[in-house]
Amino acid sequence: MSELFLELFSEEIPARMQARAAEDLKRLATERLTAAGLSFTRADVFVTPRRLALVVDGLPARTPDLKEEKKGPRVGSPDQAIQGFLKGAGLASLDTCEKRMVGKAEFWFAIVEKKGQATSDLLPSLIADAVKAFGWPKSMRWGANRFAWVRPLQSVLAQFDGKTLAGAIDLGGTTLAYGDTTQGHRFLAPARFAVANFADYQSKLLAAKVLLDPAKRRAKILADLESKAKALGLTLRDDPGLLDEVTGLVEWPVVLTGAIDAKFMDVPQEALITSMRAHQKYFALLNADGSLARQFALVANMETDDAGATIVAGNERVLRARLSDAKFFWDLDRKTKLADRLPALAQRVFHAKLGTMAQKVERLEKLSSFIATKLGADATAASRAAKLAKADLSSGMVGEFPELQGVMGRYYARHDGETAEIADAIRAHYQPLGPSDACPSAPVSVAVALAEKLDTLAGFWSIDEKPTGSKDPFALRRSALGVIRLIVENKLRLGLRAVFDAAFAAYGTAKPELGADLMGFFADRLKVVLKEKGVRHDLIDAVFALGGEDDLVRLLARVDALDAFLKGQDGANLLIGYRRAANIVAIETKKDGAAQTGAADPALFAQAEENALFARLGEVGTKLDAALKAEDFAAAMAALATLRGPVDAFFDKVTVNAEDRALRANRLKLLSAIGAAPARVADFSKIEG
Repeated sequence: MSELFLELFSEEIPARMQARAAEDLKRLATERLTAAGLSFTRADVFVTPRRLALVVDGLPARTPDLKEEKKGPRVGSPDQAIQGFLKGAGLASLDTCEKRMVGKAEFWFAIVEKKGQATSDLLPSLIADAVKAFGWPKSMRWGANRFAWVRPLQSVLAQFDGKTLAGAIDLGGTTLAYGDTTQGHRFLAPARFAVANFADYQSKLLAAKVLLDPAKRRAKILADLESKAKALGLTLRDDPGLLDEVTGLVEWPVVLTGAIDAKFMDVPQEALITSMRAHQKYFALLNADGSLARQFALVANMETDDAGATIVAGNERVLRARLSDAKFFWDLDRKTKLADRLPALAQRVFHAKLGTMAQKVERLEKLSSFIATKLGADATAASRAAKLAKADLSSGMVGEFPELQGVMGRYYARHDGETAEIADAIRAHYQPLGPSDACPSAPVSVAVALAEKLDTLAGFWSIDEKPTGSKDPFALRRSALGVIRLIVENKLRLGLRAVFDAAFAAYGTAKPELGADLMGFFADRLKVVLKEKGVRHDLIDAVFALGGEDDLVRLLARVDALDAFLKGQDGANLLIGYRRAANIVAIETKKDGAAQTGAADPALFAQAEENALFARLGEVGTKLDAALKAEDFAAAMAALATLRGPVDAFFDKVTVNAEDRALRANRLKLLSAIGAAPARVADFSKIEG
């Protein structure tokens, strides 16, 4: 078994495209190998800013010989049909064909043998085809070539079994012949060198200052960052996204540290971090109390004789210019109060069909106040926070760094003399932005954050701009998940339908069907959340099937109680009894053409087991009333569990299909009652297993 090794060497590949490119190269190559009948044991792919490398182990030297049978026309068919069959099979005559009976007729069969080919003969065209099928998010042409690649492709190293493949990539103007050489680090080891195989390639690249494996590069960068921070008595600010990006920017990572000028340290640390991160790809370091330290870390792609001193000095100089802009905006923005920025929102469009940002703010004020009242929070404070929440959109700092909207609003609100409660709500009203983002817990912040998301959802539902299976341009799923987190994590007893009605009313579209549809959307999102936590989908469906429930906390309590109940033996056995009763009732109803309605008559009971089950159903009904009223769903399930014994005894001793029609009808009513009791907690017909 042999190794295929391929390297595509180019100018710098954007960091954001590298992971997808590596996956695509592996997929495109292995699909073509499999289609050609070539098996393999392992395929690995690696990427750096300047190269994509693929190694496939366990390839055979030749493709296997194949014997293929092709069914032809009936024996005795017209000559035209025979000749067409022979031509399709690549045969000159029927001499090599066989006659076989198929059913009651005899047919011609051609036996076509295809000899295997040398793998080295197949690979050049397979590689070229895979490269040409590559789809970059953005690509370019260079020179006189018609071929497009993310950046100019400079060389192709292609080897099989340690030998260079004969072939080339046609660039539509020039060609790139397959070779056995590559290049190391652009500055530290630019000379080209030959390699014998992948192991040799990896070893020589390391000597040429290229760390090929992105996972190892990432791990080294993180370890060096943490080590540098520790040496300074600081900690590294967690930033996995930046770490991933920087991993794709360097082939030989060298971590250095610099310092921020003291004159910039009065600028909000979020602005400093954002400026360093967005423009310079620097890592923030933190003091023991979590505040931003003056020192920062950077990852260079270069070793220098002065231990990086020149690199650090240059980066500090660039950073001073960047932070001067941030400080300018900070000082300028504070000269205008947030409240005085509100008129500018009338010039900012929220959505072409949903009006301006000023109109959105008017809706937010009302909806925040409504929700705050429902939650027992300060409605006046919530309304004020909602009024000012979008004002920082017209500030210079947010114009420069849009990701700071809300964050800067909090600072400006505090500067203007607003209360901490209102300022914190301004900052938090976009949260949570995702599963890893913090979820507000302060009552006023929660009210405004809920209002922001629900107003957006109601607006887009009003104009029928809902998410589709593949598209969600306005991040409405994220908004719904944010609402769910706010409610569930804060254990809010909030009926969603009333809030939906208030949100739709602000748009003048208070239609019941819109609220019902939006509730269905939330149900789907909640199912996703619960499934990710390992909750069985059928239990979720069983609770949702009851309908009318819009209190998420109560709904989740039902699901948890049902899950715990069915994990016990009583719950599992009662489920069996429920199904047996439901099946009998369904069969007999179909036979009779009508269901037996009404309560069973104790006067018609002929056996003790009937009386026992009837009595227990009455007791369970009373306990269910109390438990459901108290929202004690564990107690409700415990009450249902007591049905197990009487139900089992009933099925063991009682014949439902009695000859006496009145007795039979009464017993069917009793069976219907067995199904009606669990149905008050969940729809047991939805439960699997």
